[in-house]
Amino acid sequence: MKTLDAFYIDGQWVNSLSEKTMPIMNPAKNQQIGIVSLGNSQDVDRAVAAAKTAFATYSKTSKAERLKRLHTLLDITKKRLEDLAQAISMEMGAPITMSREAQADSGVGHLEWFIKAMEQQDERETLPNGDILTREPIGVCGLITPWNWPINQIALKVVPALASGSTCVLKPSEHTPLSAQIYAEIVHEAGYPAGVFNLVYGDGPTVGAALSRHPDVAMMSFTGSTRAGIAVTKDAADTVKRVALELGGKSPNLVFADCDLEARIAEGVAGCFYNTGQSCDAPTRMLVERSCYERALDLAEQAGGAQKVGLPSEEGEHIGPLFDEIQFSRVQKLIQAGIDEGARLLVGGLGKPEGFEEGWYVKPTIFADVTPDMHIARQEIFGPVLVMMPFDSEEEAIQLANDTEYGLAAYIQTGDEVRAERVAGQLRAGGIHINGCDAGYGSPFGGFKQSGNGREGGMFGLEDFQEMKVRPPFKR
Repeated sequence: MKTLDAFYIDGQWVNSLSEKTMPIMNPAKNQQIGIVSLGNSQDVDRAVAAAKTAFATYSKTSKAERLKRLHTLLDITKKRLEDLAQAISMEMGAPITMSREAQADSGVGHLEWFIKAMEQQDERETLPNGDILTREPIGVCGLITPWNWPINQIALKVVPALASGSTCVLKPSEHTPLSAQIYAEIVHEAGYPAGVFNLVYGDGPTVGAALSRHPDVAMMSFTGSTRAGIAVTKDAADTVKRVALELGGKSPNLVFADCDLEARIAEGVAGCFYNTGQSCDAPTRMLVERSCYERALDLAEQAGGAQKVGLPSEEGEHIGPLFDEIQFSRVQKLIQAGIDEGARLLVGGLGKPEGFEEGWYVKPTIFADVTPDMHIARQEIFGPVLVMMPFDSEEEAIQLANDTEYGLAAYIQTGDEVRAERVAGQLRAGGIHINGCDAGYGSPFGGFKQSGNGREGGMFGLEDFQEMKVRPPFKR
């Protein structure tokens, strides 16, 4: 049983001023594996005060100093990679192979590309009109991260804050504190000055809201649900701070008849089920050209039926449990809605897979003949549930793809490069994936519409944590 009863504030671990706690659960067995303290507004005040004091000196450090520290951070992150992977697998149920190769690895990949971006960026430049532009750290940053990709999102927020010369207070998901604790230990070992990085556990309505409302916080960076992102934005409005949001998605996957159908359908099913469907940019709506629709259904049924479910502790390409009971109940409710509204169930359905009754496991599920008005076509399910629907023309495919309040990602499968370019230009989404190819570390990640604003990763993610100052050249 692990006890996390201290917060990292001003360079040391200190006891919470709140007596509130919550259990840390293992979703694979629905067993308690620890307990974490939940902070209050006074804990936030302490952390912000430390960050504000540290900003006075850390903001004046040179680019060379900060780059050197980031390289140290990278070395230590690599050294602790297996610790991060094991913690993530235990606390949120990611299979250990995936946890190691994707979840924990993201802490290294994003850091490497922030280093490259920082090396390439000029902190001072002369504009074409002769004026001088400088980029400066924005100030104290409040960072709120989710449970589904815990280290991925921590790295996308903490690293650019440190790189820019800003200071920060991190509120990781209270449900995945083990990996966050390890990351705080990594930052501490890297030798960052006291107060530059601070960590406070807590829930959104208490610690998250206190951060968002705090007058000494210059920026809020939030990843999570659209509903919670709206709350952060409203809380931040009175102090007119910068707000960067990475929110939900209901990403379309457009499958044209001229693609390699066997490969692309299998990839589409696997992509939807990856991380047990708990990724905001998962390709959860498969739109298929009618001339190959029936063949696509057969291929999807084969791929879905072959999807293995297994324990997070076991190596392999299987998927693990959903994160918790609330998520399990939500997914079950939406599967029932799909059945009730007349969608055709190809694979899976209600209940748990045989032999996995103990944890929060669900059956990988595929629905066919889904219509745009159904709940499963419009709501973010956040589970391994794929919906399939046909289209008759390229124009209809684009219309269906854009018929959503979200705009995080979109996927295109076609053998025609001209079509891929043409369709990509008309999709209202921040990231376009073509024929199984994804963007890599260092590219900007973020969405249109209610999927958020701002971008994370690489140069664009670094710029989110900077202010620009302009002045004319000096003249006597």
